[in-house]
Amino acid sequence: MTLIQLRDVCKFYEKGAVQAINNLSVTINEGELTALMGPSGCGKTTLLNMIGALDFPEHGNVLIQGKPTTHYRPIHEYRARMVGFIFQFHHLISSLTLLENVELPMLPLKISAGKRREGAAWMLRMTGLEHRMHFFPFSVSGGERQRAAIARALVNRPRIILADEPTGNIDSKTGKKIIAFLIRYCLENKITLVMATHNPAIAKMAQRTMQMRDGRII
Repeated sequence: MTLIQLRDVCKFYEKGAVQAINNLSVTINEGELTALMGPSGCGKTTLLNMIGALDFPEHGNVLIQGKPTTHYRPIHEYRARMVGFIFQFHHLISSLTLLENVELPMLPLKISAGKRREGAAWMLRMTGLEHRMHFFPFSVSGGERQRAAIARALVNRPRIILADEPTGNIDSKTGKKIIAFLIRYCLENKITLVMATHNPAIAKMAQRTMQMRDGRII
């Protein structure tokens, strides 16, 4: 079943001087694990941002479950319910504990404080961080910070996970373990994963690899 579809999508920056996405069309099925590979500047991050409705195309359509992302309202609720984001840098808030950071995506959904705390604690246990949940980000290792970022992305049980170089800021051994957990979790819960990576070993762990160049899938 098709979950994500891009139809003739174009995206420009710098007042049209830079074309980040060039007439791109692609379909990604529900539960599919896809790796995006290609050189820096080829459009991987822009593609992820448009699927996650952090950005929108100038031309063409990005459809989720057959509906253009521009039609989802309110858009922050679409992001909270449908999409989990994982970035190269964890983007945890330094003044909040890991538990409080993982609670943040639940705030737009009007979930009670008790349920937020319960859900965040459960997700931290799933990622092996139950002994760190009351620690601040600067008090834990880089791998633990990235696992907390994954817990934050998964806590709302989204249909889609968008991961942009999720292991780019940690050592390769830790990175492989983290991606193995993420892929296993997505497979078990039928979550669609779209992951941008420069690492061929990480890409091989996905079911499908797309090569990008100059804003196109080649």
